[in-house]
Amino acid sequence: MFATVQLIALTLVVAVSAASAALPIDCARNYTVASGDTCNTIGAAEKVSLFQLLHVNPEIDANCSDLSIGEDLCLGRKGQDCTDVYVVQSGDFCAKIAQTAGIPLDTLLANNGNINSACSNLGVGEVVCIAKEVIKYT
Repeated sequence: MFATVQLIALTLVVAVSAASAALPIDCARNYTVASGDTCNTIGAAEKVSLFQLLHVNPEIDANCSDLSIGEDLCLGRKGQDCTDVYVVQSGDFCAKIAQTAGIPLDTLLANNGNINSACSNLGVGEVVCIAKEVIKYT
């Protein structure tokens, strides 16, 4: 019985350790995943675009379906951290978002590399960067 409890405890420690991979040394800010979080809820609450969140956390899959409670995420890298964001609403399209934000459409697309040039894959609830300057992600 005691060995079973130890094995379960060890399994939990390994699982939590795997979920809490080391953050990049140049991480400007971070967040710990909580129950019910999605990339879009984190993005809206913490002011980080979906593209940036996925870019600085390559271990997250493109659909953001593999977040783990307790996982530490980097929200942006120093010098590459867009905190000017907008949550896409029903009826929005890229040109409308860019115009409302007062930025060129090219800047919107450059800062949100996950959005195609036709803007046909923009989703309601998605968090996009609306910074006035192009963020140079490396």
